Amino acid sequence: MKIRYLESVVQRDLEDKMVFVSGPRQSGKTTLARLLLRRAHASPSSRYLNWDDDEARTRILAREFPVEGMLVLDELHKFSRWRNYLKGLYDVRRARLQILVTGSARLDLYRRGGDSLQGRYHHLRLYPFSLREAGCKVDDLLELGPFPEPLLSGSARTARRWSRAYRSRLVREDIADLERVEELGALEQLSVRLPDLVGAPLSVNALREDLQVAHRTVARWLDILERLLFVFRLSPFGAPQIKAIKKSRKHYHFDWIPVRDEGARFENMIAFHLLKRCHLLEDAEGLDTELRYFRDLDGREVDFVELTDRQPTRFIECKLSDVKAAPALAYLKRKFPHVDAVQVVARSGVERVVDPGIRVCSADVFLQELQV
Repeated sequence: MKIRYLESVVQRDLEDKMVFVSGPRQSGKTTLARLLLRRAHASPSSRYLNWDDDEARTRILAREFPVEGMLVLDELHKFSRWRNYLKGLYDVRRARLQILVTGSARLDLYRRGGDSLQGRYHHLRLYPFSLREAGCKVDDLLELGPFPEPLLSGSARTARRWSRAYRSRLVREDIADLERVEELGALEQLSVRLPDLVGAPLSVNALREDLQVAHRTVARWLDILERLLFVFRLSPFGAPQIKAIKKSRKHYHFDWIPVRDEGARFENMIAFHLLKRCHLLEDAEGLDTELRYFRDLDGREVDFVELTDRQPTRFIECKLSDVKAAPALAYLKRKFPHVDAVQVVARSGVERVVDPGIRVCSADVFLQELQV
């Protein structure tokens, strides 16, 4: 069993408060929870309760579970009064009970009324395998995606079948459980269309015309897909010394298997790793970090901009094989000479610095350095 990057963080935070672990479905939350229970010498059968299971749901509502040690409550956010329930449980039992709450939705956003849990929990985001966690090659990760089941299968055929079923379950089950959407078929059509648009500023108006629905409807559906961690979106980076666009956002997928263009898929994989690192620094260290992209009115574009405390700390450009510094990356480096600039290439064995101080390196080396 592979050690997950959040294991020690969850154990540390449980000593202080409740811990909420959210993330895309099938990213390993249940496996991590059961592993932590075994680490605590506790029986998963009595201390892991999933709201989707009828017997477990009855036990949750009747509070028929141990009141000391560690308790895992999975998918509890589907209970309309989950916040009040946890507040009461924590306030009464916090001295002796460690409560871990897991869910595939973003638990920090689904606040369905009730008393606030402010100050009673730490929220951590668990994402699928990175290159470092999986211990695999870049080509394998590109082909099989980051999710444990298809990646560990080692089979491209299994990965494609898994990806198709994954998308269908998310639309037909998760969205039906948590959102009010009448046209699920059209929303699923949107989910099929999006992989071909990865890496470019997303036009809601063009999608509206394709799907023959209102602009507001498409915008809401994109918000839902982001809340349910099917996609993530990046806003443009702007500063006084550059004429940057200000509104259009780019999107990427947690499961990049459906992304057919090789360059877009590679860019998506790098985006995922950068986001994972950004959110780990936010959740575990309390840093104010953000991932954006750069595009200006003259058409110059750099794939990613990392920010800390709203200031750029690194510019990253992705290329399949080109080791010459991208003109837009060189432009940004000259505008911000104190900011690191990296061009990440898919092929191995590349490590050099080119004018004006841009590091060009292989993806396998770069991703290992991210420490996630």
